[in-house]
Amino acid sequence: MKKIMVVGRIGCGKTTLCQRLFGEELRYKKTQSIELVGGTAIDTPGEYVENRAFYRALVVSGVEADLILLLQDCTDSECRFAPGIQAMFQKPMVGVITKIDQSGSPAEVERAEIFLKLAGVNPIVHISSVTGEGIEELRGYLM
Repeated sequence: MKKIMVVGRIGCGKTTLCQRLFGEELRYKKTQSIELVGGTAIDTPGEYVENRAFYRALVVSGVEADLILLLQDCTDSECRFAPGIQAMFQKPMVGVITKIDQSGSPAEVERAEIFLKLAGVNPIVHISSVTGEGIEELRGYLM
């Protein structure tokens, strides 16, 4: 598996996705600092993308990754990614729309896709870490 870095807002599902990818029990855990999960995933605190003063920490951590996963919760009507943020990392990036099992409408998923496209991300995968939907498609990018 490629070494990945998982980036997104607070509560968007970064840690839950890491738990799913590495077969761990799904349980809520607030990530307080950058953590290495399963030896190949860099899990970042949501505050790092929500506060541009922490962008340097993301860039420095991203140097160790082969692939960046940029997560957007489809139930979140806000986006904190700077337009074109993909260029900041100079690494391949996959957009991940999370919580599709909680989506109330296709419009929510479409809005999340727009946010990720504005961030400069392509391809985009739709997942639910709880139900497992889309996880195998995502794994295809991680190998």
